[in-house]
Amino acid sequence: MQNICRIALAVSLTFSSMSVLAEQPKIEFEDLPELMQQMQHKTASKRISATYTRQHYKKFALDADLSSDIFDLYLKQLDYSRQVFLSADIKQIEKYRHSFDDMIDTGKLNPAFDIYNLNVQRRFQRYQFALTLLETEFDFSEKEQYVFDREEAPYAETVSELDEIWRQKVKYDALNLKLAGKEWLEVKKVLSKRYNYAIKRLSQGESEDVFQVVMNAFSRTVEPHTSYLSPRNAERFQMEMNLSLEGIGAVLRIEDDFTVIQSVVTGGPADKTNKIKPKDKIVGVAQDDKNFVDVVGWRLDDVVDLIKGPKGTKVRLQVEKGEDDPTIEVVEIVRDTIKLEDRQAKSEVYLEKSENTDTAATAKKLGVITIPSFYNKLSRDVAKEIASLKEQNVQGIIVDLRGNGGGSLVEATLLTGLFIDKGPVVQVRDGANRVEVNKDTDGLSYYNGPLTVIVDRYSASASEIFAAALQDYGRAIIVGENTFGKGTVQQHRGLGRVYDLFENPLGSIQFTIAKFYRINGGSTQHKGVTPDIIFPSAIDPKDWGESQEDNALVWDKINKAAYTPLNDFTQDISYLDSLYQERIKTNSEFGYLAEDIAYYQQHKDKKSASLNYQERKDERETNKAKRLDRANLRLIAMGKEKVKTVDDIPEELAELDPFLDETAKITFDLVTIDKLASIK
Repeated sequence: MQNICRIALAVSLTFSSMSVLAEQPKIEFEDLPELMQQMQHKTASKRISATYTRQHYKKFALDADLSSDIFDLYLKQLDYSRQVFLSADIKQIEKYRHSFDDMIDTGKLNPAFDIYNLNVQRRFQRYQFALTLLETEFDFSEKEQYVFDREEAPYAETVSELDEIWRQKVKYDALNLKLAGKEWLEVKKVLSKRYNYAIKRLSQGESEDVFQVVMNAFSRTVEPHTSYLSPRNAERFQMEMNLSLEGIGAVLRIEDDFTVIQSVVTGGPADKTNKIKPKDKIVGVAQDDKNFVDVVGWRLDDVVDLIKGPKGTKVRLQVEKGEDDPTIEVVEIVRDTIKLEDRQAKSEVYLEKSENTDTAATAKKLGVITIPSFYNKLSRDVAKEIASLKEQNVQGIIVDLRGNGGGSLVEATLLTGLFIDKGPVVQVRDGANRVEVNKDTDGLSYYNGPLTVIVDRYSASASEIFAAALQDYGRAIIVGENTFGKGTVQQHRGLGRVYDLFENPLGSIQFTIAKFYRINGGSTQHKGVTPDIIFPSAIDPKDWGESQEDNALVWDKINKAAYTPLNDFTQDISYLDSLYQERIKTNSEFGYLAEDIAYYQQHKDKKSASLNYQERKDERETNKAKRLDRANLRLIAMGKEKVKTVDDIPEELAELDPFLDETAKITFDLVTIDKLASIK
């Protein structure tokens, strides 16, 4: 195990954690704020209620039934794992279950603030209890389980029952640090700082925090893509829309208590380090050469504020890498302005991988156009890439939409137009049931050759419009996983008015105003796009995406648009799929994938983890050995030397892309079919 995780320790281990913490004043129960709604919240609540009930695509009644749903979601947001409130607390606040509709409609939110304040008090008590557990080192030789998934668990009946839940939680936190190579004094110090910071955050709560949770409970009860943005988040939204965000160029999300890298902006500061990858966890942040701040358990917006900063300044991140044998690496990044152009489409030539191909000059070539998002002027950029690929005499083109969450509806239409002469691309129905058909009208096609589109479960919205249109026209073969299934259009609107005289600003809302439909009449909502050739996946489409969102709009259909299919690929797809199925029987990468899928299916419903050090260590060692064996098999297949440890695994293995390789083979098969059709 590498010892790099110890770099962050700025204080000698001879000091106890309590002496370190003595530098900051201790937060007492009396220091907790009694949060109350502010003047602007009443007006904002009434404006949100009026906008949703009158202009939202989904028609709903703000009544007692909806109030009950809002109440449940509000509690879920406050205590997702049911480890803060007691059963008696829930019984006490149950009287408000059917009051949220009136509260939101009138803007009189005092009961919601009372519930929030009670939650703060209970959290304070829990973290105080957690600190007392650090006085004595845990016995990690005992065999017991920590239940981490308590979403459906009953609330604790007694304080002692809740204490036991938290004893296991703290022991779990401590065991993870021990497995990362930390001794008990280090563990004690890190967790003491973490829990004391959580207490400090409780003492710094603001009324806007409460209002944001209440309004989002209301918004998400209506529909999952409807939300309230606080003034700070609204400002950040506008910065992103204006492309003026300065930072490291990474999209973050919260997963349990961790801030996780969801994606990295191509060409951005984080990407240029070659050290930040998706799934990495940020556990610490330091400004320039200052000490690290442990950010485990922090709110996402607070972590983002720490990481963001002016262009040219330096931020250091402690990044936990790897799941089976995690190590902590310190990554230094110089902040820069993040432009949308950093995520622009790019192309490359893919050479056929064949034992019979002696040189690159004789290899068959495809073009691969990777599109990270549907940004403004995307179609212009792709047209340039197509021209470049045609000059290099590619025999077919692959459009890679994996991980593309969508963007501009206009660009989805224009991009489709590059591959068809003219015709409808997508239908949009608004809340008044008026249907508008977005069409390509230029009469020009920039590329008429063999075309495949690769998608995955993260491909959404505009990606689905493009893929669906080409599938309906018979213009391209769609391969990959079932897409996400987001077929809705949102509008962003500020709540403030020019005549407002409030001391504090109002935030903004984002709400659904329309729904997408394919030109064949079916919605992309809920179902997404089903590929013509489906790649194996650990995730069943019914367990992923929009279909798993509470209160999501349903799938339905309207009349199909007036369009003429360009090809009937039915027989070709059957033939291509048979070749693909035969190939993957002997493809080692797809064999590994089958093993991973089987492992996932076996463990996906697991809700607990062992608190026994040896069991967890053995599990990690087994997984490390499996990773090493698989890596060496890959290296041997590539004609390279084996490695001795997982730390020696070369980066090039992480760049292997069996899905793209198989998509290329499918495309080459399509090229052959196209040639045979031309001969006839």
